[in-house]
Amino acid sequence: MLSNDQYHIELAIEAKGLVKTFGKKRAVDEVDLTVDKGAVYGFLGPNGAGKTTITRILATLLKPDAGDIRVLGHDLVQETDEVRSRIGLTGQFASLDEDLTGRENLIMIGRLTGYSQKSAKKRADELLNAFGLQEAAKRQVKKYSGGMRRRIDIAASIVVSPELLFLDEPTTGLDPRSRHQVWDIIRVLVSTGTTVLLTTQYLDEADQLADRIAVIDEGKIIAEGTSGELKASVGSGTLQVRLLDPETRPEAEQLLAEKLDTKIQLSSDPAVLSARISDNMLATHALGELGRANIAVKDFSLGQPSLDEVFLSLTGRPNSTEEVSG
Repeated sequence: MLSNDQYHIELAIEAKGLVKTFGKKRAVDEVDLTVDKGAVYGFLGPNGAGKTTITRILATLLKPDAGDIRVLGHDLVQETDEVRSRIGLTGQFASLDEDLTGRENLIMIGRLTGYSQKSAKKRADELLNAFGLQEAAKRQVKKYSGGMRRRIDIAASIVVSPELLFLDEPTTGLDPRSRHQVWDIIRVLVSTGTTVLLTTQYLDEADQLADRIAVIDEGKIIAEGTSGELKASVGSGTLQVRLLDPETRPEAEQLLAEKLDTKIQLSSDPAVLSARISDNMLATHALGELGRANIAVKDFSLGQPSLDEVFLSLTGRPNSTEEVSG
């Protein structure tokens, strides 16, 4: 058990040896975790990796089977009420009364959490304005678009401003514009001092938002660090080539594999292929070989590997985005 002296006051979360099993399946397997206050910490991995289970444990919705865990300085198991009074949670699905308007939902939550009628109305209006929902304030939530639902759901979770906010896949199923709106909201929350623990299966989301990222697979944290550190851990850069004629890709793949002596990754775009490289001069030579083979290159780039490539390197398979419980 972690003593008060051992717990670092600058940490929002400190967990050692966290375990959770369901039947014979160990969904969370000896996870150690530290999250700094005022940061965005990302849990990255496919659905089923254990992200949501860890989040539900830290948010006091599931009891761990083993582990010493402190959240905002309080023992998660022994001081559950203290933890709950300081955190907020937005799950994967909206949890509001869809027959009420957005404003009515926020006022109701305010009243339930101790606001007076006047203060609840004021807080509701503040949040509706901050989240760009003024025009939809008197509309039933069931008539909101997907992006509006996520914004009102996050607003509901911060009626009482939490010190720590859990966001469980907050942009799943949203269009690009709505995703960017939610990202902006998260950035504003962090700028006001809220710590955010974000679970996501979207690599670009973790890259955009998280100060540190834990890559989770089969209940274990298999890598942890900043986006840059994780990319550097792959140990090489990336050559990406876009061909003028997609039909030449099989020939280009074979030639590049021979010249670079590495496996070539094929993009969903039929004209694009990429490879990890350790020597830029070798990449330059390989591109020259494509020209000599009359394989026309439309454009190419050299750079750090993407988080997609990091995940593939760590797990041996691409990140999955199937809609199942994670």
